[in-house]
Amino acid sequence: MAGTSGIKAADKANAAPGLPVVDSRLALILGDWVQWLEDERRVAAHTLDGYRRDLFGFLTFIAGHQGEPPTPAILESLRPADFRAWLAKRAGDGLKRTSIARALSVVRNFFRWCERNDRLTNQAIQSVRTPRLPHAVPRPLSPADARDVIDVAQDIADEPWVGLRDAALFTLLYGCGLRISEALGLTPGQFGDATDSLLVDGKGGKQRMVPVLPVVREAIGAYARACPHRLAAGQALFRGVRGGRLNPGVAQRRMRMARAMLGLPDTATPHALRHSFATHLLAGGGDLRSIQELLGHASISATQRYTEVETDRLMAEYRATHPRAR
Repeated sequence: MAGTSGIKAADKANAAPGLPVVDSRLALILGDWVQWLEDERRVAAHTLDGYRRDLFGFLTFIAGHQGEPPTPAILESLRPADFRAWLAKRAGDGLKRTSIARALSVVRNFFRWCERNDRLTNQAIQSVRTPRLPHAVPRPLSPADARDVIDVAQDIADEPWVGLRDAALFTLLYGCGLRISEALGLTPGQFGDATDSLLVDGKGGKQRMVPVLPVVREAIGAYARACPHRLAAGQALFRGVRGGRLNPGVAQRRMRMARAMLGLPDTATPHALRHSFATHLLAGGGDLRSIQELLGHASISATQRYTEVETDRLMAEYRATHPRAR
């Protein structure tokens, strides 16, 4: 059985898009790592695709850097200079520092997993420093802009049910503070006429309970009644025009169309609606710990970024209105 499992894992790695040529031993290791991410870490599908791209991009670089397909022995022999050469290549390709830091984190994750599971060992990567990142502050929409986005998204759709779907999705993101992946993972069975709370499967398989406002429940109900596809209890709630699960790229395109109509900046994304949820709760006197729980943040430091947004807003208001600040 172990041999069969290893073959399936290798097949999974080899079937993944963008995988460079590697020897059979490394293919098995890659497949087992991917399986671990899926089964143990419960990584979301789009996140897993990003992990694959980052690690496979690293292996593609190593293949060219070493002049031969990567093997476990080659990975064990890599020096800090080899890892830094890869990072320099990424920077030379014009990638943002955040993307480079994420890729390095994925590669570190792979090497740590390999060491814990006695697959291969390389301590050199531990001496490679993560690129210094700019301090990012969330970019929320104003309450009026958030409402306008929802209205416009409904109005610009070619079919009425699609407009109701987009309005329901954006209302859910803004009204419940969900990530787009969390919203698209919901099923009709999680909603009912009297639903006042929602159990959300968050990052890393962590669950949290969030309240459902009446306006969110009404938007979901209007969409569900208009949707031409059968919404079975255990299937996806949000559907594409052909009936399959709605792709996050489609939701992002709908947001781009809405923000273009409204003249909003590029920072007006589906995720910005989640930022808006948190920022507006904080502005209304919400407790930071409670907001952390609603967002599903593992660390309070991630939630504290929203206090900076609110402080910036208050200072801007002060400068604009206080007579001694002019």
